[in-house]
Amino acid sequence: MAHSAVGVIFSNIHDENVPELSRHRTMASIPFGGRYRLIDFALSNMVNSGITTVGIVTKNNYQSLIDHLGSGKEWDLARKDGGIILLPPYSDETDAPYTTRLEALMSITGFLNHRNEDYVVISDCDGIARVDINDILRFHEEKGADITMVYHRETTPVESSYFITLQPDETGRLKGLQINPKLKKGPFNLYVNIMVMSREFLINTIQDAVTRGLSSFGRDILTKHVDTLKLYGYEFGGYFATMSSVGDYYSHSMELLRKDVRDELFGARDIYTKVRDSAPSKYGDTAVVRNSLISDGCVIEGEVENCILFRGVKVGKGSVVKNSIIMQDTVIGSNVTLDCVITDKNVVIRDRRHLAGCESLPYFVGKGRML
Repeated sequence: MAHSAVGVIFSNIHDENVPELSRHRTMASIPFGGRYRLIDFALSNMVNSGITTVGIVTKNNYQSLIDHLGSGKEWDLARKDGGIILLPPYSDETDAPYTTRLEALMSITGFLNHRNEDYVVISDCDGIARVDINDILRFHEEKGADITMVYHRETTPVESSYFITLQPDETGRLKGLQINPKLKKGPFNLYVNIMVMSREFLINTIQDAVTRGLSSFGRDILTKHVDTLKLYGYEFGGYFATMSSVGDYYSHSMELLRKDVRDELFGARDIYTKVRDSAPSKYGDTAVVRNSLISDGCVIEGEVENCILFRGVKVGKGSVVKNSIIMQDTVIGSNVTLDCVITDKNVVIRDRRHLAGCESLPYFVGKGRML
């Protein structure tokens, strides 16, 4: 069924949720889990469901995203017809980049008009999940929906600056939705920023919005037309993690140290990513590693516990690294102590440094810094 769907992924929306990590890159290209980027999950979900054309909506800081995606061969999307198509933030009618989701959709109308698929699957990059798009498309067709919005049952409040909660009835049809409600406790139905609708319906909706001068997809289209449009909610019951803050990024990364979470995300279907041909990791005579994810190309001579080490990380003798996320090509000197620390790429931590944060507020070291 997904062979008759085209994918659209927003790479920059939600950048403000994690400004520490999105300062030099898009939300889509934030590293995660030792070797992945956040876009890998949305893109792999589409590819595993049979979608062969995916438009990536860009805005700024997308050089690292281009480097990561390349020709799309890792996702089997290096194709003459379709494949990965980068969509710039400008339309033919304006020289200014979009500021809202609706404006972004207006800017890609030409792309949508040139496709012939029946459906459009829209996804953001702030969520980590393994989703079968075909199940959502079947639900969408069975209900005769105009728009199907995927949601997940949550119990804790959301820190994001923009989020939507859904109120479906027993059939799944939405009887209400709220934008940024004040939530003290759960449970509640959090929209996970995955949406399905027909391509023709989306184009007509965009054209109508242009003629009426609308600017917000959520407020001007969804909330104002709950009673008139056939809006349905599809409940996703699997593992889902949203990146609404750097604290969320840290806690959800640490959840990968649990086998049940790894099995949920990476068990049945592959999550594809850019392949980097590196040598296997090397462990010295003084190395001690406990309950950690170690990527290829690392050299460890110290102690590592409850950590995620990306490719090419070096840990010197006498160093103790605990409860930390160490990104690609970071060099940790000798006799260093790190606890609840996130280092971006290419960081150098010199000998005898001691850095510590806490689980709710990890200590962050920016890209390329030397401490």
